[in-house]
Amino acid sequence: MNINTVLLIVIIANVLFSLKGLNDYSFFEKYKFQIGGIKQGEKIRMLSSGFLHADYMHLGMNMYVLYIFGPAVIGQLGEIPFLIVYFGSLFIGNLLTLKYHGKELYYSAVGASGAVAGVIFSGILLHPDMRLTIFPIPISLPSYVFGIGYLLYSIVGMKKQLGNVGHSAHLGGAIGGYILTLILNPSVFSDNLNIVLLIGLPIVLLLIFGKKLEKL
Repeated sequence: MNINTVLLIVIIANVLFSLKGLNDYSFFEKYKFQIGGIKQGEKIRMLSSGFLHADYMHLGMNMYVLYIFGPAVIGQLGEIPFLIVYFGSLFIGNLLTLKYHGKELYYSAVGASGAVAGVIFSGILLHPDMRLTIFPIPISLPSYVFGIGYLLYSIVGMKKQLGNVGHSAHLGGAIGGYILTLILNPSVFSDNLNIVLLIGLPIVLLLIFGKKLEKL
């Protein structure tokens, strides 16, 4: 499959920035997402952290998923809207992380997962007929089933702090991709209204009951 030039540039930027961070501790510390640093005015971390990764597997997985889902979004929306979804989801993912971990000054995170989650959910809305095989489930599932499960898992994981995973960034990125895709391509409402509602339900529930979730 021929890779789109814009998608290739995004992947190369991730690789180069991540390699620099993996081999330069001071660079990594300067540009990672960290609550304390951001609150002291280092806003660049809200963007730069999305181009750093914890290790080669983390980098490889995110770039592989982006390589798979990116063309579906670019093919339907175009290059500039794809970039809006990508960077918008990255920013929204970090905003949600800042909200949920705002009192943890030493909380830190890295990775393009928020941006990639946004691209995934954009692809699901635009191509709900896609089928995905998720290890270790031996059968392929409709993309919208994966999307709903991903959202629910992220909501629970964000509250319970499951694993060493930035669930809030994933969830925020997914919400960003969902909302931005509907804004950029409102025809999705008429083309795939059932999918829009199915995926939108847990998002609406989170927005309504988010404060109660924090207190549980």
